[in-house]
Amino acid sequence: MFEELKPHLVELRKRLAISIFAVIVCFGLCFLFWNPLLAWMTAPLKQALPAGSNIVFTQVQEPFFTAMKVAFFAGLILALPVIFWQFWLFVAPGLYENEKKYVIPFVISATFMFICGAAFCYYVVVPLGFQFLINFGGQLFTAMPSIGEYVGFFTKILIAFGISFELPVITFFLAKIGLIDDLILKKYFRYAVVVIFTFSAIVTPPDVLSQFLMAVPLLGLYGLSILIAKSASQKDESEPDAQDADK
Repeated sequence: MFEELKPHLVELRKRLAISIFAVIVCFGLCFLFWNPLLAWMTAPLKQALPAGSNIVFTQVQEPFFTAMKVAFFAGLILALPVIFWQFWLFVAPGLYENEKKYVIPFVISATFMFICGAAFCYYVVVPLGFQFLINFGGQLFTAMPSIGEYVGFFTKILIAFGISFELPVITFFLAKIGLIDDLILKKYFRYAVVVIFTFSAIVTPPDVLSQFLMAVPLLGLYGLSILIAKSASQKDESEPDAQDADK
C-alpha cells in the first residue's frame, strides 16, 4: 500500500516545497516594504480611533515581530497564484483531459475570490466592526490598542474572509469530480446555515454586526454554489462519452 502511495507523496512534497519557496521569496520582498504595508493595515483602525488615542506597543520586541507578521501575511497573499497553481498540478493527474483545461480559470478565479473576500473585510467589515467596538466604551476608557495584537487579529479575520469566499470555487471543483451536486447542497442547507453562523461567530469580532456581515455574504455564496454545482453536473451529464474516451 505504501508503495502505491509513494509517488503521490513525492509529488505532494514537491508541490509543497515549491509553494513554501514562493512564500519565502515573497516574504523577503514584502519585508522591504513592511512600513507602507503596515500603514495600509492600520488605516481602518486609525480612522475609528477617537482623538487622543493612538496605537502603541507594550513589549520591546513587538515592533520587529509585527514587521515579520506583516511581511509574511503580504508574502502569503502575493504567493497565492503559485500556491493555487501547485495545488492544481497535484490533483490534475486524476482528472479527465477535458477537465484539465480548467487550470487557468481555477487559478484566476481562486485568487480573485480570495481578494474579493479580503477586500470586503477590509473596506466593509473592519471599519464598521471597529467603529462599533471602540465607540462602545469610548466615553469611559481611552483606546490604546497594541500594534502586535491588532496585526494578529487583522490578518486572521482577513484570511478567514478570503478563504470563505472560495466556497463557489471549491464547490465547482468538487462538483466536477463528482463528490457533490446541487441536490446535496440543498439537502444540507439548514445545517450549512448553522455552520456558517458558528464560523462567523468564531472568526469575527465579538459583536452581532460583524457576525452578520460575514454570515450573510456566505449564505449568498452558498446559494451561488448550488447554482454552480447544478450547472457543473448538467454539463458533465451531457458529455459522458467524451469523458470516457479521454480517460
